[in-house]
Amino acid sequence: MHPFFPELKQGSQQLGLELSEEALNLLLKYQDALALWNKAYNLTAIRDPKEMLVKHLLDSLSILNDLPAGRLLDIGTGGGMPGMIIALCQPDRQCVLLDSNGKKIRFLKQFIADLKLKNVIAVQTRVENEDMIQELGQFDVITSRAFASLTDFITASTPYMNASSVIASMKGLVPTDEIELHKNQFSCKIIELKVPRLDEQRHLLLLKQI
Repeated sequence: MHPFFPELKQGSQQLGLELSEEALNLLLKYQDALALWNKAYNLTAIRDPKEMLVKHLLDSLSILNDLPAGRLLDIGTGGGMPGMIIALCQPDRQCVLLDSNGKKIRFLKQFIADLKLKNVIAVQTRVENEDMIQELGQFDVITSRAFASLTDFITASTPYMNASSVIASMKGLVPTDEIELHKNQFSCKIIELKVPRLDEQRHLLLLKQI
C-alpha cells in the first residue's frame, strides 16, 4: 500500500467523495510521477509530497461533486491540476488539458502514455490559437486553477463555449468586483469549499451565460 493511501482516502471521504481503490491508487501514481519529474523540470513550486497531497490532490478533488457533467477543458493546466485529477476519478468524462508550457505538457503526455489513459489528452498551445480552437471544438465544462483574473479566464473560455457551457473557476477569495462586472452576461453560483488540512479560503465559481 502507498504510504499516503490512508490519508488520501480519509481526505477524499471528508470531501464527500467515495472514490474506488483504483482511483485513489491512480491519483497517488500521478502524484509520485509529478514529484519525480518536478526534481528535473520544476513543474510545481510545491516540492514536499505531503504538501502536494493537500494543495494539489485534495484541493482539486474538492470541486468534483459540484462539476456539471460533460466534456471538459482545463485551461492553463500546468502539471495537470485540476484536469488530470478529474480525468483519473471520472474515466467516463472526456478531458482536454491545455497549456503553453512544453515541459508540463511533455510530463502529462508521458503519464497518459504510461498509464494508457483513454479519456484524457494533453495539448501544448496558447489558449487563443485560432486553429486549435477550431480543432478542439466546444466543451460542456471549462475549468482553471491558473487564472488570477476572472475576466481573463472568461475571455479565454468564451471561444470554447456552447450555449449551455459552464465555466468552473477555482478561487481563493471571491472576486466580488469581477463577478459584478460580468453580471449582465453570466449568472454566477458561488460554492464555498472546505479542503481538509488546508487553512485557506477556497471557492468554486460556476458561471453560465445568460
